[in-house]
Amino acid sequence: MFPDRANFCRNASFQGHTHIPALIAISAASWLEDPEGLKAVTSRYPALFPEGGLEPPRPETLRAANSERVDEWGCHWRYDLPGLDGIVIEEPLSDWDSLHDWQSPEPPLPDQATLDALKSAQQANRLAIGSVGEHGFFFMRLYYLRGFENLMIDVATKDVRLDELVAIIEAYHQPIAQAYLRAGVDVLAFADDLGTQKACMISPAQFRRWLLPTYRRLFTPARQAGIHVYLHADGYVMDVAEPLLETGVSIVNPQDLVNGIGPIAETFKGRACILLDVDRQTVLPYGSPGDVRDLIRKEVLTLGSPAGGLAFVAGIYPPTPTANADALCQALMEHRMYWVGRG
Repeated sequence: MFPDRANFCRNASFQGHTHIPALIAISAASWLEDPEGLKAVTSRYPALFPEGGLEPPRPETLRAANSERVDEWGCHWRYDLPGLDGIVIEEPLSDWDSLHDWQSPEPPLPDQATLDALKSAQQANRLAIGSVGEHGFFFMRLYYLRGFENLMIDVATKDVRLDELVAIIEAYHQPIAQAYLRAGVDVLAFADDLGTQKACMISPAQFRRWLLPTYRRLFTPARQAGIHVYLHADGYVMDVAEPLLETGVSIVNPQDLVNGIGPIAETFKGRACILLDVDRQTVLPYGSPGDVRDLIRKEVLTLGSPAGGLAFVAGIYPPTPTANADALCQALMEHRMYWVGRG
């Protein structure tokens, strides 16, 4: 969670900032690789890890390798590595005939303890984020339920049964979003990967037909209430960047090198806060510490502004060397105030 709530909100609203916000998320899989080294890194940078040196997760608390489960939607998952997400290996609605006997789960509304924790976070100047659904809350949930090829055929043929499923998934998430709005969170957060490594999984026209209406109905009440809407969307998304902005999202989360630092600047800079996802495919895991520092410097110079509108999120995953995680923290600290006072 971002520790400086006031600065994050000013930055996201282009109202200036005291520093560029940054959040580093160390995966459980990386903690298992070098717990002592990463604990030392988190201790060295108190501004990035204000809670101090973090403790690695206990292996017994993680889902075991090669384990399987069926989630509340009826999707059958397999998990190959401890500490990492899995894949759906059996979809409950791969045959549309199953739709009439299938029931969506009850939405998990935030309980009082969660709401109290969000309020306490705000009082302690920490950002209060209401996360609506799991990673893959809508578009990805469609292919978790139908299977990817089936979904692409549904989209191409404009199958009316897909409209029914879209309405069911939207209705599931509406009361969750409304509960967080009533709680007065700072950010309403959604996660829905839209791209592959080189292309978007859905065309701009298809995005407007199938995704934009639901996104807009979920996002608009938050924006009307002055609450930021954050959308995490991995993969190449530049093809749908314009309709994505039409949804009302105010904080976008593009992957840097997959989409290109230049195109991200041309499309999003000044129009939405860029919560930049630092490359975890080439530079962080396989580059040198110098490469990591150079990447952060380039991104700050290209995407930053005295008004704000740039923040960083970096996920540490295997096989990222601990030295590169340290270089990342060093670079974020070195450049976090570059644009302050330059207006």
